[in-house]
Amino acid sequence: MPFQPLNSPAAWKVADITSNEDWIYRLTPEDATELGAAAEAALADSRPLHEITKEDFLLPTLGPKLDAIRKEVSFGRGFALIKGVPVHDWSRAKVVASYYGIGLYWGKAVSNNKKGHLVGHIKDIGHDPNKPETRLYATAAPQPYHNDASDLVALLCLHNAKEGGVSHWSSSISVHNAIIRDRPDLAEVLAGPWFFDRKGEVPPGKKPFFEIPVFNYHKGWLSINYSDNYYLLSQRHAEVPRLTPAHYEAIRVFNELASSDELRMDYVLQPGDIQLLSNHTCLHARGGFVDFDEPDKRRHLLRLWLSPEDERPLPDVYSEILGGSVEPGKRGGIVCEGTVLNVPLEAE
Repeated sequence: MPFQPLNSPAAWKVADITSNEDWIYRLTPEDATELGAAAEAALADSRPLHEITKEDFLLPTLGPKLDAIRKEVSFGRGFALIKGVPVHDWSRAKVVASYYGIGLYWGKAVSNNKKGHLVGHIKDIGHDPNKPETRLYATAAPQPYHNDASDLVALLCLHNAKEGGVSHWSSSISVHNAIIRDRPDLAEVLAGPWFFDRKGEVPPGKKPFFEIPVFNYHKGWLSINYSDNYYLLSQRHAEVPRLTPAHYEAIRVFNELASSDELRMDYVLQPGDIQLLSNHTCLHARGGFVDFDEPDKRRHLLRLWLSPEDERPLPDVYSEILGGSVEPGKRGGIVCEGTVLNVPLEAE
């Protein structure tokens, strides 16, 4: 029900999840062998990797486990962690193929950026974080709490930083429940219009910004979309209404709750770890970091944005952030004029 607390496994607090490790799955040696064989078969195929299908990428033992993990993320707790991908034992091509293949069991991969990257590279490649159109994943700067332009986001760690780079995630459902309880005046604001900047990645025929609420109540589902730096950046457009004091107060309270000790999970992803999150029920953030001098040691994660066929219904307003569609299995991603889908092996 709109403007009512939601009792759900996705409404977790840190104390609920640090008392056990049922959200962590460790690959067995058999899992890794099966995954490696499927990746080698995909690389031996004459087709580009992004044309490989789930039916081509056979994981008879690991596949059902991946399916169960994904369903818990989409319809249960909202996050999971997989450990043990042998990223330092395999070539980059084999790691990327194995990761893309895992994603095939979780949904359709969609473009991470206007370059059409179906596997994104989270790495500091020298972009200026102070420029309005810089995506912060290409820098060493902190990333504030947000969710991405897809149903699910997965991150595979190849290398972690010399210092910092801690991953944080928080239940956006728990944030919602706290605001409903303590600041119902702000709940109305968060369910109203918010304007989101596209950071220069503008689909054909669209404006460089769009409107979408933070709290979205639709067909019995609560889905939350939040990214304060995109709201603030939208103010550069004359057509966008000015943020009011109530908007700024809502941002302050939302961030305070998401980053609180009660709701904030902290974790340093290790090489071979895959973090899988629901963008509808989880927020994520990253601390700033200091990298190694050696290029081959620098912090580097791979990202997948995924659209499962059996995901929740979403209101039409989500078509703006999900690539022009709200149809499950066909939504999400960034496609601009000239975008060509591809799977790069290195950050660009």
